[in-house]
Amino acid sequence: MTESTAQDERTDQFVAAVMAGGGSESARAGARALRAGDPTAPDRVAALCMSAALVAPELLVEVYDALCEGWLGGAPAAEPIAGTPTTPAPVSDDMWRALWALVFDPDAGRDPADITVRTAALTGLLSPQFNHRLAAMAMRYPGVAGAAASGMPPRFSLDALERCPKGSLGGQLHSLVVDDGFDLEVLDRDSLGLAELPPPLDYLNVRILQCHDIWHVVAGYQTTGLHEVGISGFQMAQFGHHYSSMFLGLVLTKVAFTQPFEGTGFLLDTILSAYKHGRETPPLLGVVWEEIWDRPVDEIRGELGVSPYESPYPAGLLEDLRAS
Repeated sequence: MTESTAQDERTDQFVAAVMAGGGSESARAGARALRAGDPTAPDRVAALCMSAALVAPELLVEVYDALCEGWLGGAPAAEPIAGTPTTPAPVSDDMWRALWALVFDPDAGRDPADITVRTAALTGLLSPQFNHRLAAMAMRYPGVAGAAASGMPPRFSLDALERCPKGSLGGQLHSLVVDDGFDLEVLDRDSLGLAELPPPLDYLNVRILQCHDIWHVVAGYQTTGLHEVGISGFQMAQFGHHYSSMFLGLVLTKVAFTQPFEGTGFLLDTILSAYKHGRETPPLLGVVWEEIWDRPVDEIRGELGVSPYESPYPAGLLEDLRAS
């Protein structure tokens, strides 16, 4: 058997596993098999996470809670969030081609802006029916209905941030934008056509583009490669953020096919610790940040009940490894 044929067979088996999906029992078993050194476990875990992103979003919390139980030794201390899957959502050939192009591109992930745009583009290959399933599931998360009822959020003002004291939330966000070259919104809401999504996905996707860097500051995630993976788990736990579930499914799949054992466990440590953090943190979507720009971050954390993320690895580890 040639290397190309073996890879084709493996990708076919992976696609079948994604379409078959699985719930809590499969996730616990997959995590425990990875602990035990089962060579099939990286593919099994990645396929379950990709299935929750592409096929059955109703099982996302069930799958990730059970992965926490199997890998970390305990599920998040939070109420279950469950939906009832209908039939597995169809996945187009265009989606699979785009996904495998990212998985086997050796440079994918080196440029954070590029991987963000390419992963976001994957969501454009989903069917409208799938978006309605995502929308229905999102409404089951605490705080989503109330936050979305406030309407589409206005854009933040850089002038308002500039007036904030140094060390305040607004001051830190202003520094990220002005000194570090970040954007007030990660991607442009209009060019992405987010207003055309069914509610509450329209609100949720706009709001997280605004709040991503705020959550970095308030929830204690640094702006490094490893913590970008972590905050994706946090966002996904908070409201089922679909871009984050796609991104994490993609990263786990890429590692399963390229660095299965040295990479998968390392990633799960980060993803699941951050996911657990997000599940156990009060909902942040409805916070009116503009009203508290000028307050110190520690004071805001205390009022909102947010504990900073405790990273299992040094935040800059990926950058250090690349440099060496």
